[in-house]
Amino acid sequence: MPDSVCDVIIIGGGPAGLTAAIYTSREGLHTLLLEKMACGGRVALTDHIENWPGTPEGTSGFDLMEKFKQQAQKFGTQITEFAEVTKVEPLEKAVRVTTDNASYTGKTLIVATGSVPKKLNVPGEDEFYGKGVSYCATCDGPFYKGKDIAVIGCGDSGLQEGESLLGFAKSVTFIAYRPFMKARKSLQERVKKKPNAKFLLNYIATSINGDKTVTSVTAKERQTNEERIIDVQGVFVYIGILPNTNFLQGVVKLDPAGFVITGDDMQASVAGIYAAGDVRFKKIRQITNACGEGTIAAIAARDYIKEL
Repeated sequence: MPDSVCDVIIIGGGPAGLTAAIYTSREGLHTLLLEKMACGGRVALTDHIENWPGTPEGTSGFDLMEKFKQQAQKFGTQITEFAEVTKVEPLEKAVRVTTDNASYTGKTLIVATGSVPKKLNVPGEDEFYGKGVSYCATCDGPFYKGKDIAVIGCGDSGLQEGESLLGFAKSVTFIAYRPFMKARKSLQERVKKKPNAKFLLNYIATSINGDKTVTSVTAKERQTNEERIIDVQGVFVYIGILPNTNFLQGVVKLDPAGFVITGDDMQASVAGIYAAGDVRFKKIRQITNACGEGTIAAIAARDYIKEL
């Protein structure tokens, strides 16, 4: 569909983007969804999801996202996978989107490209992803009830997520790169009072170890180079997240970290451009609220088109 005009272009085939597509297509709006990889996003790489409503036995992330995709296609969404967007240009009452091999014009645009956690880039991190390595305690924490856990990163996110882990883990060892924790003082004090909280300050994680699953993490003291091996069954990494917004630089208003700033209707700083899911500036990043934001963006885009 290069160079043709559609009602809605959606960039990103994760929960937010596919939900938006279900809504816009079901409204009869000509919808094109562009995904740089295969649809599903990070959720599709999650082995088991227990907090998706209506699935008391849990569900595979891949299976869940495949159903999202099929439902969007059922209502008429045209999905183009392996099409990475390189440029977005606001036009007069339209938006042009350019990929590596085509260009498309839409009356509205919904950006749902998500974000990715910053990685440690140490041995074992990729190998044990989903097998003891996680970037979301809210998603995966309950799997580690009664087990020993390491949390790497002691900013607000690390301590907030670690605090929830302390409620059911046998122990949580917090590993901080600096000789102090960056999290706000009130949060630090709460976590320090927990009897099952341990702290390694001024340490850097050098490897995540295991066989079929994680069994330990190796950390090195930054001044003395003393190495310690901490026996754990889970490692949660919180050293920051990166939004997928390179193609939006100079197009819409972003926060200093690159997340899209929107209003309650998910509209960005340019009329007709919306953002939903983890690419937005916000506090909570879960599948459920990504879907809610996809819904809001879709309805807002529909109403905008009616006004046109």
